[in-house]
Amino acid sequence: MISGRFRLLPYQAGLFVALIAAWQIATRWGWVDPFFFSRPSNIAARIAEWFATGSIYRHLWTTALETVLAFLIGAGLGVLLGFAFARNPALSGVFDPYLKIANALPRVVLAPIFTLWFGLGVLSKVAFGVTLVFFIVFFNTYQGIREVDANLLNNTRMLGATERDLIRHVLLPSALVWILSSLHTSVGLALVGAVVGEYFGSARGLGYVIAQAEGTFDTTGVFAGMTVLAAFTIAVDMLVTLVERRLLAWKPAAAHAERA
Repeated sequence: MISGRFRLLPYQAGLFVALIAAWQIATRWGWVDPFFFSRPSNIAARIAEWFATGSIYRHLWTTALETVLAFLIGAGLGVLLGFAFARNPALSGVFDPYLKIANALPRVVLAPIFTLWFGLGVLSKVAFGVTLVFFIVFFNTYQGIREVDANLLNNTRMLGATERDLIRHVLLPSALVWILSSLHTSVGLALVGAVVGEYFGSARGLGYVIAQAEGTFDTTGVFAGMTVLAAFTIAVDMLVTLVERRLLAWKPAAAHAERA
């Protein structure tokens, strides 16, 4: 049985081809100024040139490294602290206003500060990405632990379960759905953090490529960089979806969706 996603692929591909064709025709016939919007054919040629010469690989590697580090560190801290705060109401009560204040801060203002503190290297981009990922995972973990049925916990204790058993067999499986539900968002935010940090100041990365193209009014380079970034984002999203399905294979709904 073909899943709903695969049934939609022809329509999605058709819409994409139609939009690209309309863009190419509009710029070719002068309806749209190619100086401001470039042409799909020129963008494709630029991307092909980047991969043929190999100049794009170091930028892709830098952005991927920053994204992975920001995601792993931010998600790890979010899970650990979210679990600790959910299991310790006193700790949660003390830090609650500070977490709300920190979460309310507009993250984009932190990028220049982190660049000033940590320099133009990978560390400043990772730090910025961590601030984006942490709160998403933290609040999902916190809510997931708090949503566990108190009767279930009490009954498990009555059967002789230790605190370690509760964590392993009750709390973590219950919170896993909440944690994984934030994976797509948090990975995307880690990528955003890496690219925005590179855009503000760096020597390599996809954000750097786009910023350099903008600085020279190279519209083709800007759209080419955005296209590579979009393809990279789709690849990461597909990987996260695969991991999520593997980890939630025990759920009947997830297993049915995978078989469909």
